[in-house]
Amino acid sequence: MADRAEWTDGDPERRPGVLRRLTWWADAMAYDDENDRSAAIGQSPENLRQALIKLMWIGIWMAYMGAPVSDLVDGHHTVPATVCGALGLLAFVAIYLVLVFRHTGRALSRAAVFGALGTCCVLAAVLTLTMGDAWLVLCVYVSVAYGAVLPLRLARWAIPLNTAFMVAVGVLVRGSHGLVSALVIPSLLGGFAMSGVRQMVRTTRALRAARATVAQLAANEERLRLARDLHDLLGHSLSLITLKSELAGRMLPDKPEQAARQVADIERVSRQALVDVREAVSGFRRPTLEAEVAGARTTLAAAGVAADLSRAAAHHPDLPPDQEGALAWALREAVTNVVRHSGARRCAVTLDEMDDELCLTVTDDGRGATGPHGNGLTGLAERLQLADGRLETGPGERGGFVLRALVPLSRGVRVEAPSPAAP
Repeated sequence: MADRAEWTDGDPERRPGVLRRLTWWADAMAYDDENDRSAAIGQSPENLRQALIKLMWIGIWMAYMGAPVSDLVDGHHTVPATVCGALGLLAFVAIYLVLVFRHTGRALSRAAVFGALGTCCVLAAVLTLTMGDAWLVLCVYVSVAYGAVLPLRLARWAIPLNTAFMVAVGVLVRGSHGLVSALVIPSLLGGFAMSGVRQMVRTTRALRAARATVAQLAANEERLRLARDLHDLLGHSLSLITLKSELAGRMLPDKPEQAARQVADIERVSRQALVDVREAVSGFRRPTLEAEVAGARTTLAAAGVAADLSRAAAHHPDLPPDQEGALAWALREAVTNVVRHSGARRCAVTLDEMDDELCLTVTDDGRGATGPHGNGLTGLAERLQLADGRLETGPGERGGFVLRALVPLSRGVRVEAPSPAAP
């Protein structure tokens, strides 16, 4: 008996939205997914536009139904035969679209699948035997339907059997021997190609589910790590502060000097606890250049600013983590200022190596600076200074505003290659 998951191919349950504490890379991925106008591979259409796009791609292959339609239009049959043929063709197309469109998105039951496939097979045989050899192409669509909805171990037998069935029906129809030989390869190729597409869809679903699971596990692991660190750091400190507060309260009426010492101890312990908490969360809050470049691309695009990030390669082997974090904060602050305050239409981000420093340059064509630095740029300058870097700002050569953040690279002594001797 076939496995239920293999028959249903249902989408995995949707995971929650992007967690607030994930990096801008995750936010950029979520923004792209929400604004994608076409349904992702292996996902059911979520709106009318996605359904129409998917139906259009399926409908392209319905062009081969032109032979039966032409046979009906040419008037070779009586009126009752033409009406019956048209109704049979409409029923066949409707069942085929339900199988390929509906079942690949939201799975039907096994009984419904077998019933629909059997009906298609019977309609193809009856219409071909009664209407003529032009209707033999319906058997090719039956092979495609087999590949679209049956498990691989059943499809690899059903498709050749349906092809043999098509040949047998073709033998019974006068003058169809040439057409039968021409449809054997399309029947086999179309059926097995659809089986390959179905396997690709299943693999894509599995990869999408695995990616969502990995992201959720990483976020949960980081939460657990932070919870453990905060518990270990603050548990002892807060207990000590509570005890000393109670002790100072009992000493206040009669022993003010000893109570003052207890209050001083409380201050010292609380300051140390604050330092420990900052050290514990520093790694959790440190951004990366790769994530910030992706976030900058998404943010500028959402604000309608033409972005040029072709020279913003985020990876550098000699860039230490602290310096990378400072540059990432600089890029985030610069892009935020471009979007909120500059009114710019274009923005360029570059990362260039200058001697033993890495320079991040953000240039826009906006209004430029209209006053002294605000809190954002002031804090950014302090952050770069802690990373042994510096911040440079000013007007651009053609107007606008230019921000440069420079940090040192951690490389050894560089040995200059000897220049070639002059002839």
